[in-house]
Amino acid sequence: MGVDRRERVVHALLDAHGRTFADEAGIPLRDAPQPLYRLLVLSHLLSARIRGSIALATARALHEAGLRDPRRMAAATWQDRVDALGRGGYRRYDERTATQLGEGAQLLTERWGGDLRRLRREADGEVRQLRRLLQEFPGVGPAGADIFLREAQQVWPEAAPYLDAKALQGAERLNLPQAPERLAALAGDTGTAALAAGLVRAAVDRQVAEDTLRRAG
Repeated sequence: MGVDRRERVVHALLDAHGRTFADEAGIPLRDAPQPLYRLLVLSHLLSARIRGSIALATARALHEAGLRDPRRMAAATWQDRVDALGRGGYRRYDERTATQLGEGAQLLTERWGGDLRRLRREADGEVRQLRRLLQEFPGVGPAGADIFLREAQQVWPEAAPYLDAKALQGAERLNLPQAPERLAALAGDTGTAALAAGLVRAAVDRQVAEDTLRRAG
């Protein structure tokens, strides 16, 4: 595939499928404590073996229930968290996840003062360290850490270009390069977070890939 064709594919993907998952969940992502915490919760929810649409709806339900920062999450009862998860449709894992969210909020409050920017400072610009520290939160394994960093790279530029194995699966399906730097260059000023979101959608939904290739001509 020539460079021009690759650029058309990337821009078709971005135009039709490049909305970040944070944006879809109603999180106006900034380098600030509350939106970063909401992204962490979203990453936790998305990493489970459950439909992405349910995870997104559940993130919105937690926000509507007022569980939008670690202090409120930790102060809520276990049943409050279970109920909010259930309203989002997150019923398969609701009891375990309610416990993990409470424990994670307490950890964030006690170790980093409720502010993920302090975790970032502890990592001192090392992406591997960021990924390791994120996995200290209950329920946030490698997949959850990857989701967080894919989205957070738009406000934590030291993580960019962050295109994990799932995103690169999407690139392969679209016959695009597998090198993150080359993919980021094709995306131009749009940003790698949007590209990562589109590539993940192409990886998990063949129709997204087919639609993108059709749009690219």
